[in-house]
Amino acid sequence: MSATRLSALDASFLAVESADTPMHVGWVATFEGPRPGFAELRDHLAERLGSAPRYRQKLAPVPLGLHEPVWVDDPDFDPAAHLLHAEGEDLDAIVDGILSTPLARDRPLWELWIADELPGDGFAVIGKMHHCMVDGAAVAELGRRILDASPDAAALPETPAPAPAPAPSPSPRARLARGALDRAADGARLVLAPARFAADPGRVRELPGLARTVAHTLLPPAPGSPLNVAGLGARRHVRVSRSLDDLRALRRRFGVTPNDIVLAACAGGLRRFAARRGEPPRRLKTMVPADVRSADDDAAAGNRITFTFLELPCDEPDPLARLEAISAVTAQRRRDGDAEDMDAAFGLIALTPPAVQRALAHAFAHPRLSNLTISSVAGPAVPRYLRGGRLREVHSAVPLSARHALSIGVVTVAGRVCFGLFADAHALPDADAAGEDVGAAFDELLAVAA
Repeated sequence: MSATRLSALDASFLAVESADTPMHVGWVATFEGPRPGFAELRDHLAERLGSAPRYRQKLAPVPLGLHEPVWVDDPDFDPAAHLLHAEGEDLDAIVDGILSTPLARDRPLWELWIADELPGDGFAVIGKMHHCMVDGAAVAELGRRILDASPDAAALPETPAPAPAPAPSPSPRARLARGALDRAADGARLVLAPARFAADPGRVRELPGLARTVAHTLLPPAPGSPLNVAGLGARRHVRVSRSLDDLRALRRRFGVTPNDIVLAACAGGLRRFAARRGEPPRRLKTMVPADVRSADDDAAAGNRITFTFLELPCDEPDPLARLEAISAVTAQRRRDGDAEDMDAAFGLIALTPPAVQRALAHAFAHPRLSNLTISSVAGPAVPRYLRGGRLREVHSAVPLSARHALSIGVVTVAGRVCFGLFADAHALPDADAAGEDVGAAFDELLAVAA
């Protein structure tokens, strides 16, 4: 895996990052049962991650910015610098502090913090990994790597396997030469793309669908909203949970998808939150990540996501009407193949010069394109364990780009639906109330179903 180039999509998450907009994906996993202690958990995680090359790699830039950076083995990699002890009993303060701090770019772009001083018998693991390294599916793959199906997991080996020797990194001159060759090849493919497209009747027939997807992306523009203001970088993570059985009951009762229910609960919660603040209800535009991995894609190797855009009917007072409207739109997006069309467009964008890619990355993160991101990931539905502790909940933190004050990540895991609201603490000091409102909107759907 040495010297694997960052994809254009992965590089876009580096391009839109600033000191006030750290672009790491975060999560909080809580466990109940025996508390192994920091040292045992650290050694367990180090052993499980030892066979994953990406966790020992850092980014090496291409001179002159000619092409995207490459992943190279870090000769100074030390697991102890990434597996850290989160001291204290206040989980909220621990999580907010960890997720407010950007990752250093001169070493592997991840950290796992172990909080083993919480009240009671449980413990928590707080993770953050740069979005250029992972997406939701890759984080789920991490869970499969470090969790066990039984509380009686095998003990740590008395003599851990030695870490593989780091592969030599290509020199700056070699990275420049390879970058120049790759960029020339990209330019040739870009020039020939129209001719190849025109020569394929099947691709020509896709043009109306592509135009439709572009229209869905750009129109209507996202309305002005208090959710789209400049922040200061401090983050607040709000965690709300509901029963997965209740979500399944709603799915059966109304004949919709789990994602439709999640979006409807978020729309209802945002409507309640606006009313709480004395704001008029208005439709909001959300960006929804979609996994486009195939069976041949490595779940641990970067992002394989695309995005769809849709309006949330936050102006609709009836909860069932909101759910039906969302279900109709998402079904139409699937029929239209919006996710596949957007993925094809990303493939073409990857061939353009770096300056064009950076401009498009910032355009995609603009608040007129979407007011917020809502992401949903399915985790293991069966019990999972970490050194004997049973996984209870996982709440994600979807990164915020500039002038975006709120994102919502949803993970279904261990019989729970876990909403993670990630807010700019300066722009939305009342983010905890937004979490209450999303939970109340989910309960409102249950009341309608009853």
